[in-house]
Amino acid sequence: MTGWIVIAGLGPGNDALVTPEAQDALDQATDIVGYIPYVERVQPRDGLTLHPSDNRVELDRSRHALEMASQGKRVVVVSSGDPGVFAMAAAVLEAVEHGDPKWRDLDIRILPGITAMLAASAACGAPLGHDFCTINLSDNMKPWAIIEKRLQLAAQADFAMAFYNPRSKSRPEGFEKALALLQRECNDARPIIFARNVSRPDQTIKIVPLNEATPDMADMRTVVILGSSRTRIIARAGAPLVYTPRSIPE
Repeated sequence: MTGWIVIAGLGPGNDALVTPEAQDALDQATDIVGYIPYVERVQPRDGLTLHPSDNRVELDRSRHALEMASQGKRVVVVSSGDPGVFAMAAAVLEAVEHGDPKWRDLDIRILPGITAMLAASAACGAPLGHDFCTINLSDNMKPWAIIEKRLQLAAQADFAMAFYNPRSKSRPEGFEKALALLQRECNDARPIIFARNVSRPDQTIKIVPLNEATPDMADMRTVVILGSSRTRIIARAGAPLVYTPRSIPE
């Protein structure tokens, strides 16, 4: 049997947002590898082995998946959202670069998925309708000084911004510092969106002016989107619509 490895995104949480391409790979797989809560989203069946692991062993998980594929297994490495956005695609490719040379000849495919950022944006309108950037606020894999510099420069460039991993229980001070920096650099009432458990039945969307935002509005289940200075809010009877115009006047 010829093995292969697919790195697939399972979307932000709602099974309806898993792409047909990703579902087809899951249906063909002999082995599923991934972080525990993501593997739990895969329906068990005969002939399928699940390999859940802790979130802090990405390279070990990648090597395990690659070795199984080299032995002829059909392996799907699962991530939430899109596997190329702060997820497993980069980890698997890093393992390929520095690992067994035979892994470079494997059939390796990366399947895109719908990110929490895009699902959150769609849930409230189109706040990412113009130039934007995405920043992971976790300092587990990079120094806080780099995060701070990128936040400052993105604010000065007037990007809309989407933030992943904003506020963990173990390190709540990171988002406090990030929010204080953004409020200082932007110094206005542009909208900031807190989208928690986006696409799931208990989804909540909170839209507040940046100068009224507080750190406790976010946790690790929250995607935070900050508008640019041109982001608009359309008030209406129901939930407001937020969008960033696609044009900028001369």
